[in-house]
Amino acid sequence: MNQLKYALSAEMIKMRHLSIVGITFIAFALGPVMGGLFMLLLQNPEIIPSSGILNTKMTAFALEVSWQEYMSLLSQVMGIGGIIVFGFAASFIFGREYTENTYSDLLSLPVSRTHIINAKFIVYIFWCLLLSSSNLILGFMIAGILNLPGWDMQIIVTNIQVYVITTLLTILFGTLVSFFALWSRGYLAPLGFLVITLIFAQIIPILGWGYYFPWSIPIIYCGAAGVELQSGLNGWSYIILIFISFSGYLSSQICWKYRDQA
Repeated sequence: MNQLKYALSAEMIKMRHLSIVGITFIAFALGPVMGGLFMLLLQNPEIIPSSGILNTKMTAFALEVSWQEYMSLLSQVMGIGGIIVFGFAASFIFGREYTENTYSDLLSLPVSRTHIINAKFIVYIFWCLLLSSSNLILGFMIAGILNLPGWDMQIIVTNIQVYVITTLLTILFGTLVSFFALWSRGYLAPLGFLVITLIFAQIIPILGWGYYFPWSIPIIYCGAAGVELQSGLNGWSYIILIFISFSGYLSSQICWKYRDQA
């Protein structure tokens, strides 16, 4: 336990002095901000040109101004944007040691390799939860400023539950990203893996196989792939996702513990 504590303390100290952490919060905040902008434009349609790209886009979105719609947008931002931002966080945490050529110093510490990896995963989860919480708080602030109609405690609680579960499902993917970062010793492979999986995660539900493709499950669950697909999720969907996540965790441990670190 003391070894894990020391490893975790070292990881937290490193993260505290990185500007990239703040950048991820700013980048992720674009989701609720853009959602608020859409709500503002729909509240004031007179400021939208009667012709042009903006009017076409707003008509295509077919959104209504309400708490329900805005909270649903927040969950969809989490389901899609979370794969990218959380994946970037995982690739940075696990790949930076190789990019900065400090992994040999890390291995020289009197801490087991297992505890080092576990500490990194704890920091990753903590980072993702902070990102998720900040977006939810920002979303409530924006919705309050816009004075959106349709406030109902039951609607809010239900949507927060969807948001939280979508967050947890998305966090699970970080284990595979971490494996690719350790295996490739850097950022490029995990980021490339993220791009490919995100593309397939949006295409495969259209083909009807999204319920069994792990990266599509949070997107389907939050409604980003269409409300009609949500009812198709079943126990096997979540079992597959958890299995993939555990496989990524185990692979990361094996790669870090037994691979030649010379």
